[in-house]
Amino acid sequence: MTRPHIVIAGAGFAGYHAARRLSRLARGTADITVINPTDYFLYLPLLPEVAGGILDPRQVTVSLADTLPGVRPVLGEVTEVEPAQRRVHYQDPEGRRAALSYDRLLLTVGSVNKLLPIPGVADNAHGFRGLPEALYLRDHLIRQVELAAAGGDPAERAARLTFVVVGAGYTGTEVAAQGHLLTAQLAARYPHLAEKPRWMLIEHGDRILAHLDHRLSEAATDVLTRRGIDVRTGTSVDEVTADGVRLGGEFVAGRTLVWSVGVRPDPLVTDTGLRLEQGRIAVDAYLRVPGHPRIYACGDAAAVPDLTRPGKLTATTAQHAQRQGIRAAGNIAADYGRGHHRPYRHASLGFAVDLGGAQAAAKPLGLPLRGLPAVAVTRGYHLAALPANRARVAAAWLFAAAGNRPDTQLGLVPAAAVPLDTASPEVAHVPS
Repeated sequence: MTRPHIVIAGAGFAGYHAARRLSRLARGTADITVINPTDYFLYLPLLPEVAGGILDPRQVTVSLADTLPGVRPVLGEVTEVEPAQRRVHYQDPEGRRAALSYDRLLLTVGSVNKLLPIPGVADNAHGFRGLPEALYLRDHLIRQVELAAAGGDPAERAARLTFVVVGAGYTGTEVAAQGHLLTAQLAARYPHLAEKPRWMLIEHGDRILAHLDHRLSEAATDVLTRRGIDVRTGTSVDEVTADGVRLGGEFVAGRTLVWSVGVRPDPLVTDTGLRLEQGRIAVDAYLRVPGHPRIYACGDAAAVPDLTRPGKLTATTAQHAQRQGIRAAGNIAADYGRGHHRPYRHASLGFAVDLGGAQAAAKPLGLPLRGLPAVAVTRGYHLAALPANRARVAAAWLFAAAGNRPDTQLGLVPAAAVPLDTASPEVAHVPS
């Protein structure tokens, strides 16, 4: 008899950890296929350290083939789901189209940049969702400092040394923190450069890191402000041009704007024809799509009910996605008689944000920390959560602490390869 086929669409936090769990629970019971645009799982929380020059790109990527025994990785992007036929269509990196039949389907296609209807954003801002964006941003920051050092016009030098980050959630805050340390190191190389790098962190809400405890948010603000980063809350972007950004009545001349205001589900979510809730695929507490018992969804693409807060949905965080993927895998295995079906109920492990150097803010299991204790907790958490490359990441942190971070351009990613416009503009503001 032909064994049942489990197809997982996407290998982000939810899809990767679901595949990893299923490789143990369902091996010998079902065939498992993961469809993903790349052959690796990307550990997104450490991406700001790639842009900041501390980590190598290979240290934050995990091979699917090497770490998912018994799972068949397929390079491609899912383009269509046919629930009635139990079939998914995908397109591989060379544009060829194919289809796979499934007995169980897990949709974990993740999210894309969320744009707001602000003139010039799509054409002039830099996104931050994957390795190409991180590598491009790193080169861009280095290039701006080097061009400023070689330039003769004071106004142009000041503009090249002005860096604006919009959105002060985890990603935006860490990008500003790591980027500031990188450009400060670079500028110190040029004693004749009178202007110093100027970093601005712009947040629409009333404080940065809104998901953190108020005390930790204030502590992070204090760290960034003491470094010289201009933190502005309650501020909106009105226009972005090639020469700068307009913040209310003020025009800030610059060549760099990093866009980190939030995400929305992958466009495939809308195209599935499945019922949506708040723009995401509706699922029950068992992560199953109502009316489609063979389809599960979790991660950023799914509207997962938060059983700890009735009537609310779980946040779109890596921590939730990872644990939802593991729970979905357990429930799919239970469909084949391996274990029992269980609802997704979480207990928060806390939050952590790395501010670079010897600074961080963390709240593990409800205990607020800052400074070196927070750094130890933050990095310890990342090392525990990384499926591979732990020794290499730890070594890179030690080298960075002992000396300077690498600060030469790699020239690997052209600007045309990292367009920000990967999502339709949205009218509503979404907190970062």
